[in-house]
Amino acid sequence: MSRSPYEVLGVAKNASDDEIKKAYRKLARQHHPDRNPDDARAEEQFKEVQSAYDVLSDSEKRRAYDTFGSAGPRGFPGGAGMGGARFEEFNLGDLGDLLGGMFGGGARQQSARRQPLRGDDLETHVQISFEDSLEGIQVRIPVEAETACSVCHGTGAEPGTSPVVCPQCGGRGVVSDAQGLFAFSQPCPRCQGNGSIVEKPCRHCRGAGRERTTKRYSVKIPAGARSGTRVRLKGKGEAGRNGGPAGDLYVVVDVEPSPLYERRGSDLVLDVPVTYAEAALGASVQIPTPDGSVSLKVPAGTESGKLLRVKGHGAPHLKGNGRGDLLARVKVTIPKKLTKAEREALEEYQKVSREDPRERVFAS
Repeated sequence: MSRSPYEVLGVAKNASDDEIKKAYRKLARQHHPDRNPDDARAEEQFKEVQSAYDVLSDSEKRRAYDTFGSAGPRGFPGGAGMGGARFEEFNLGDLGDLLGGMFGGGARQQSARRQPLRGDDLETHVQISFEDSLEGIQVRIPVEAETACSVCHGTGAEPGTSPVVCPQCGGRGVVSDAQGLFAFSQPCPRCQGNGSIVEKPCRHCRGAGRERTTKRYSVKIPAGARSGTRVRLKGKGEAGRNGGPAGDLYVVVDVEPSPLYERRGSDLVLDVPVTYAEAALGASVQIPTPDGSVSLKVPAGTESGKLLRVKGHGAPHLKGNGRGDLLARVKVTIPKKLTKAEREALEEYQKVSREDPRERVFAS
């Protein structure tokens, strides 16, 4: 890596393991060659991200990198000699074994065999109507994911055969290169660090042990869901590697806008037009709610824009019981055309009206 693993993953030097893992998963999905078939740089970027994660996800490799850096002992990135091993292939366990052997310690050698890795999480979107978001709905969604090969069941070997112990490293997954007093280990070039090899690769997946398939899952969208609500399907993400568990699938809800209601959390806002006479004198008007029509009392003297609350007629609470409220927003309407009788009535009203709506303007 020409850049430090921290720069590659875009994390701080004191980043936690969870932050490193989250950054890795995001970048791995972004640069995965399968998702960027026409991008020549995708594979190199993916390898760089993978290499950086190999360093920072291993506590010993990360500690060694933080101590020596890229300009540290030969055999680290940017260094020559000592077998030219890359930093991510440097195994502190072999150094301890060598020194232990020199002084009679005989420390147990560490295996570089790949550890089980959890599969990546997946995310997909589903669009539902506003009405379905209030009532809840069961939907089926297609998801394309990498799963264990249906023929070899993830072994990578042709059915009827099995992977065998690598004859070059004896199943350890690493080979050592002695240089003077020190020995540095690197992943076995024959088995790529697995400790085993496939002599007869599966013809279906060509030895990869994985294939991309489209599966359909049934997911229940809860009542009260709104745009951005995430529903988790455990174990329905990408298949794990080396026997690791599968990731999770997150279904993100997109709710179509309503022609009537505006969503405010669990409350719904509804514009209610009223005439000037209804607003001035007070009235009882019928308004629609998700549960049907109800009567709304408009107090005398209600101004345009005032919110009148109708309890319990909003959206269901996503967590817990009960519902929000319906907020009726009063909109006083002004007629664009008047009949002769209406005009005469308003002119008479204007003569007897005591109200001066501009009094406060001049008073200030």
